[in-house]
Amino acid sequence: MQESNPLGGMNSEVDALNILRAITPTLDPAKHKGQAGKIAVIGGCREYTGAPYFAAISALKIGADLSHVFCTKDAAPVIKSYSPELIVHPILEESYSIRDGDENHISAKVVGEVDKWMERFDCLVVGPGLGRDPFLLGCVSEIMKRARQSNVPIVVDGDGLFLVTNSLELVSGYPLAVLTPNVNEFKRLVQKVLNCEVNDEDAHEQLLTLAKRIGGVTILRKGKSDLITDGEIVKSVCIYGSPRRCGGQGDILSGSVAVFLAWARQHILASEGNLSIRNPTMLGCIAGSALLRKAASLAFEKKKRSTLTGDIIECLGRSLEDICPVL
Repeated sequence: MQESNPLGGMNSEVDALNILRAITPTLDPAKHKGQAGKIAVIGGCREYTGAPYFAAISALKIGADLSHVFCTKDAAPVIKSYSPELIVHPILEESYSIRDGDENHISAKVVGEVDKWMERFDCLVVGPGLGRDPFLLGCVSEIMKRARQSNVPIVVDGDGLFLVTNSLELVSGYPLAVLTPNVNEFKRLVQKVLNCEVNDEDAHEQLLTLAKRIGGVTILRKGKSDLITDGEIVKSVCIYGSPRRCGGQGDILSGSVAVFLAWARQHILASEGNLSIRNPTMLGCIAGSALLRKAASLAFEKKKRSTLTGDIIECLGRSLEDICPVL
């Protein structure tokens, strides 16, 4: 008899560590720069510079070769100062810096600057530190449309979820879109799409219905156990993480999912292994969730109550090595 899940429905826990091992590529000296992943984060404004950094540097710490950040001019020098490893593009604009009548010209310029890089990316992360400036969100909407046209996967987090909740057509029907809502973001999505409240007694079915109603997307509902669905199946990752809930862990997750999603696509295209799950967005979410939880647990062992996001990031490499050793 199956065990009951604390978030409603039957036990759907997946062998996340086996999936993580299967899709993580071997380190091969014959490969060249870029083959292990090129990730771009769309986010970062005057108020929020940490979030895009956390997402972008996490991608590098896991093993992506290149990590870009497209942010506002105000945010760029700050983000650059955090790490020389990131490629920072100070091209996004907010309403306060635009004169009346220049909106269309500036928007086209911003979107064009990102678009000329688009085909180089294996995944976009949209939302960390983005803010809610109307002009900026309008530009990001166009960037997401271009990503869809180029068949580039999109991981949506933070303020990107605010944008998508109010403009579902940006992700509806796109199978390479991943939404990573926390408790409050999930509540807003459920209210908007299903016109009801969150039902933890029937969490699996509600999550399935939500994904189906939006159409084609994968949703990673963050919580004590992470629940993941593509509208067809629901899987949970229940690995113990950390009781310390410092801000920024969602940014680590979005960067992690982006890398593993890219690796999962490579794995599936190469027809490697015999994983029962063949959807790269599901695989990416499962692996990203598992690694973050392992890293958070390791960081908490060392730092306890003083654990910060940077401590967890520093444990990503060790955690991946423990799960998937370099031979």
